Amino acid sequence: MSPPLLKLGAVLSTMAIISNWMSQTLPSLVGLNTTRITTSDTLVSSSDILPISPKEGWQVYSSAQDPDGRCICTVVAPEQNLCSRDAKSRQLRQLLEKVQNMSQSIEVLNLRTQRDFQYVLKMETQMKGLKAKFLRKTLMTKHFQELKEKMDELLPLIPVLEQYKTDAKLITQFKEEIRNLSTILTGIQEEIGAYDYEELHQRVLSLETRLRDCMKKLTCGKLMKITGPITVKISGTRFGAWMTDPLASEKNNRVWYMDSYTNNKIVREYKSIADFVSGAESRTYNLPFKWAGTNHVVYNGSLYFNKYQSNIIIKYSFDTGRVLAQRSLEYAGFHNVYPYTWGGFSDIDLMADEIGLWAVYATNQNAGNIVISQLNQDTLEVLKSWSTGYPKRSAGESFMICGTLYVTNSHLTGAKVYYSYSTKTSTYEYTDIPFHNQYFHISMLDYNARDRALYAWNNGHQVLFNVTLFHVIKTEDDT
Repeated sequence: MSPPLLKLGAVLSTMAIISNWMSQTLPSLVGLNTTRITTSDTLVSSSDILPISPKEGWQVYSSAQDPDGRCICTVVAPEQNLCSRDAKSRQLRQLLEKVQNMSQSIEVLNLRTQRDFQYVLKMETQMKGLKAKFLRKTLMTKHFQELKEKMDELLPLIPVLEQYKTDAKLITQFKEEIRNLSTILTGIQEEIGAYDYEELHQRVLSLETRLRDCMKKLTCGKLMKITGPITVKISGTRFGAWMTDPLASEKNNRVWYMDSYTNNKIVREYKSIADFVSGAESRTYNLPFKWAGTNHVVYNGSLYFNKYQSNIIIKYSFDTGRVLAQRSLEYAGFHNVYPYTWGGFSDIDLMADEIGLWAVYATNQNAGNIVISQLNQDTLEVLKSWSTGYPKRSAGESFMICGTLYVTNSHLTGAKVYYSYSTKTSTYEYTDIPFHNQYFHISMLDYNARDRALYAWNNGHQVLFNVTLFHVIKTEDDT
């Protein structure tokens, strides 16, 4: 009985290998970057392995020609850090290598298993046959009695052998599934991995450069769509403002944060969006005056805000910590005379776009309707004004893009961009551009020309909306 018992020990050792592989290697594979692997007829889908993010890259939504033959296109700028190292290809390579290594291990294990499996079947048949003979025998010699006792000791191994047969079949199944998975991953790698990473990275850099050059040729765009929001942080009270400087360099991503709509003078600064999210404050400014409303703007290194209980605009330098200019906005209503629908002393809205610095407010002379004034950023002098026919108290919020004012019809759920006024043509139109007011109460909504995004304070949530602009490409024939 010694050789069979040794052989049985090898079988049980093989079973231990199988158990260890199933408990350690498979979970590691299944859990790799949340990739899902199933044992159904469809083993894995490419969308499970490589989900494509809609936020990546430059997006051209349409292209055509207008009646004059000029090229028209709709372009959405990408998020920052377009060319950050793409982890998907690296994950795919790692996954494929792991699958291939596993395939080799399973092949070796399968050879051992099949060899041991044949022996198990033979030994099982012999054991069952001997058991049947012992049951039929009524008179046994002492020798047979001893042999029967040894057989009885081996009988509990029969269920173990049955389980081994099941595991052996499972190994065969795994082998086939790993082969299928390897084929699928190889196919995906061939589709997306035609170039090595460095070459692909250079191609993306070249594409971005060409697209940025193309964007410089675009005229100012018309708002077509608002998507989002992207929730950046949850902080502060129900009302407030947060912003970045649209004229800052690409490496300067400082964030400024102003909680509440009144009775406050503290501005908090963060070196980056990441620091803002983590709460790593870099500097605090104590303004010389309290502000009114939430419609402040940072422009070219300075903060522009409405002084509390007045129609005075303040220009405050972050670099020097001093007030550089202040000027009364003539006839502008203040202190909840002509606020937005949510109130909060939001009478005067300061904003910036591709063209420059603006103030949006209402006057008695214009019957409480919105007035748009372009300001000199140094002196705060009004350069030119436009009187609209839209009641300021009926507006939820407003923002400027390329010299056009866009007005929402509410600050609550169901709000949409309802009205626009072009300072270029001095004309208006009614629009219907919905956006998702996820947290039900917007108290600040401002456009940032550098990021091509809307910054919003939505019921204590700091969020971003992406915008789609309709552009007309200038040609050499245009004057």
